[in-house]
Amino acid sequence: MRIVGIEGTAWAASAALYDTETDEVVIESDPYQPDSGGIHPREAAEHMGTAIPDVVATVLDQAAETAGGDGLDVDAVAFSRGPGLGPCLRIVGTAARALAQTLSVPLVGVNHMVAHLEIGRHQSGFDSPVCLNASGANAHLLGYHNGRYRILGETMDTGVGNAIDKFTRHLDWSHPGGPKVEQRAKDGDYYDLPYVVKGMDFSFSGIMSAAKDAVDDGVPVEDVCAGLQETIFGMLTEVAERALSLTGTDELVLGGGVGQNARLRAMLASMCEQRGADFYAPEPRFLRDNAGMIAVLGAKMYAAGDTLDVADSSVDPNFRPDEVPVTWRGEEESVVRDPSASGTIRGAEATVTFEDDRVIKRRVPKAYRHPALDERLRAERTRAEARLTSAARRVGVPTPVVYDIDPQDGTLVFEYVGHDDLAAALTVDRCRAVGRHLAAIHDAGFVHGDPTTRNVRVGEERTYLVDFGLGYHTGHVEDHAMDLHVFKQSVAGTAAESAPLLDAFEAGYAAAGDAEVRTRLRAIEGRGRYQ
Repeated sequence: MRIVGIEGTAWAASAALYDTETDEVVIESDPYQPDSGGIHPREAAEHMGTAIPDVVATVLDQAAETAGGDGLDVDAVAFSRGPGLGPCLRIVGTAARALAQTLSVPLVGVNHMVAHLEIGRHQSGFDSPVCLNASGANAHLLGYHNGRYRILGETMDTGVGNAIDKFTRHLDWSHPGGPKVEQRAKDGDYYDLPYVVKGMDFSFSGIMSAAKDAVDDGVPVEDVCAGLQETIFGMLTEVAERALSLTGTDELVLGGGVGQNARLRAMLASMCEQRGADFYAPEPRFLRDNAGMIAVLGAKMYAAGDTLDVADSSVDPNFRPDEVPVTWRGEEESVVRDPSASGTIRGAEATVTFEDDRVIKRRVPKAYRHPALDERLRAERTRAEARLTSAARRVGVPTPVVYDIDPQDGTLVFEYVGHDDLAAALTVDRCRAVGRHLAAIHDAGFVHGDPTTRNVRVGEERTYLVDFGLGYHTGHVEDHAMDLHVFKQSVAGTAAESAPLLDAFEAGYAAAGDAEVRTRLRAIEGRGRYQ
C-alpha cells in the first residue's frame, strides 16, 4: 500500500509518500519563515498556496519513479484536517481533494496531533504508551482508552512552543525561538522561575511574564534561558511521570516540534530510566510538523476503512484529539493497566514502604531536574503535605495521621489507611465521597492540588484523601474548580464507564460546596486547547 500525505497546519508545507511494504517514508517540506515576530496567518496561507503544489509535485515525481507498473501506484491521499490555522488548512484540504479526485483514490482526514502520537507508537513498537505532545500551539498528554485518545493533562493557556516564542519575541529574536533559547541556555546558570503544575495540567503564562521581567531587570539572558528550559521542561517531565503513574503503563513516546530540544529529551529519558519505563523519541524529521506522520496514520485509517467523501471533508481548525474515533485500534486495548495487579503501579514522586501500621513515604530526588529546583520542590511539597493532611483531618475529611516529617530528606511517616487506591475500587459512592471531601477542604480555604484516583485511599467503610503535596491555601474559586477538573480528568481517562462516576462526584460536591465553583469548572473545561 502507498499513501500520499499532505501537511500544512501552520508553517510547514509538506508532502510525503509512505510505502507500507518497506515502511519507507519520503518527505518533502518547505517551511514558512517569517521575516520578524511569530507566524502571521495571512503570510503563512500565502506560503502554503505557493509551496503545497511544489512539494506535492515533487512527491508525485517520486511516486512515478518508484511505481511498480503504470501510473503512480497510490492507494489513498491523507491530509491534515486540523487543528491549525484555518486559511492554511483550507489550502491543504483543497489540494488533497483535487489530488484524490484526479487519481480516483479515497481521501483520508487525519488529526494532526493524533498523527504526532501515532508516528511515535508506530516506530517504537510500543503497545499502548502515554504520549507527551509538545508542539508550538499545543502541549498535552494522551492515552488510548475506550476507543479514543483521552487527554490526561494539557496546558491551561498556551502551547509550549508559542510560550517560548512569546519570550523570544520580547527580545526581538526571529521565529522560531526554541532553538535560540536552547543555544543560549548552554552558556547560562539556572535562574529560578515560577513552577506551575496542577495535577497533570500546567500553565505557562506566569513563567513567561516572570522571564520577560527578569531580562528587563538585568538578569543575563543566558541565565533566564537556562531557567526557562529547566522550569518548562521540568514541568512537562513531571506531568508525564504523573500520567505514567495514573495509568500504570511503562511506555512513553514524545511528539511535537519542541521535542527536538535535546534538554527535554534528556529529561524524559532520565525520568523513564529512573522509574524503569521505556521512552521513545522519533527522529527530528518526524517530530516537527511533517507529512510523513500524516501518511503513516493515513495508511492505518485507510486500512480500517476510515475514509471521507469529498462532501464531508471540511477542515476543522479546532479539531481536538479526543474527538477522533480511533477506528484503527481495538476497543479492548487501553493505556490503563490493571490497578489491582501487584507491583505494576508506581508513584510519580515518592517511594512508599510499610512497617506494621505505619507508612513511610520519601520523595526521591529526581535526576532529571536541576538540583536547586529539585531540592526546593521536595522540601516545599513535603511540608505542604504534612500541614494540609492534618488541616483536612481537622475539618472532618478522612486522612492518615502524620507521625513524623523530615523536609530536607523529603520523608513523612503516616498512619496506614485504606487497602487500595480509588483506581482499584471506583464506585459511585466513593466518587460522591471525594466530592464531599473536596467541598470541605475548599470551605476551609485550601486545595488538594492533585486529587486523582491514585491519591484517594479506600478502606472498608471510609474514603481517605492522601498526598496533599501540591496543595496550598487559597480562597480563589479558580483554584477550587481546578481541583474538580483534575479529579474528573483522572476518572474520564481511566474508568470503564466514567459518566455515572462523574455525576456522583459532582453531586457530592454540590451537596456541600459553593455553586460558583461548579460554574467556574464549566469555564475551565472549555478552556483547553481548541475547545
